[in-house]
Amino acid sequence: MDKFTILLVDDEVNVLKALKRLLLDTDYRILSAESGQDALRLFEEQEIHLVISDYRMPEMSGVELLNQIKQKYPETVRIVLSGYADAGAVVEAINEGQIYKFVPKPWNDQDLLTTITSSFEQYRLQKENARLYEELKIRYQELEVLSKCLEDKVAERTKNLEIKNRALSIAHSVIDSLPLGVVGIDSDGMIVYMNDSLKNFVDVDGVRLGGLAADSFAADILSLMGRVAESQRPAAEIIDAKNNIGFVCAPLQRGSGTIGVFSYLDLHRYTEAQAAGWAMSV
Repeated sequence: MDKFTILLVDDEVNVLKALKRLLLDTDYRILSAESGQDALRLFEEQEIHLVISDYRMPEMSGVELLNQIKQKYPETVRIVLSGYADAGAVVEAINEGQIYKFVPKPWNDQDLLTTITSSFEQYRLQKENARLYEELKIRYQELEVLSKCLEDKVAERTKNLEIKNRALSIAHSVIDSLPLGVVGIDSDGMIVYMNDSLKNFVDVDGVRLGGLAADSFAADILSLMGRVAESQRPAAEIIDAKNNIGFVCAPLQRGSGTIGVFSYLDLHRYTEAQAAGWAMSV
């Protein structure tokens, strides 16, 4: 903003001249009007930041003028000048025009200049508050949109998790119903999964979730698990030829552990390659 514009309104020409002389050396742009109607016409033509109006004027009083300005141009700061400094006039001006200040006639030049300076500080403050309010409103709207997007994403992910959990539950049910003993070991050697059929192949009394595979399985099984974890390639062995029990071990993705499968074998058809390929499909 280059300059603040002040509109002086008084039906007495000498009063307008005195006010203009007072403001002559300031950096404000000065306009004047001798009636309320003339003042409103000037408001229609240009932006006015401060209006100083006489209280008593013919046809339209200062209070009536400031009330209209308040309704149409609420950001404009309003000051009343009056030689009739009675309490009723002050109350009326404040209530009707919501003025910034009531200045009695005759005025003190320095006091009036100080009042004008402080009124523009008030104007700047109002503009800054309005700007901050609009910025806050925009941020709030952006936050509402973001919140809605997050809600949608959470709902979508929740739905996906529900589907995955349901699929995982079904997969566990399927694995539990297979005539195979399945055990999952993580990269730290902890037992993280075991199905119901595992008890048909090994003594599960010492096998528990969260326990260590090293404390639960025989040396040949642990040896095979170790080789698979190191090579990241599936392998298979017959661990109980008498009972036709074989053990297939395959690495989990990204080196996160191994999965072992115990099964009854047809020894005449059994080959390590077939067992390894079957393990990969599991």
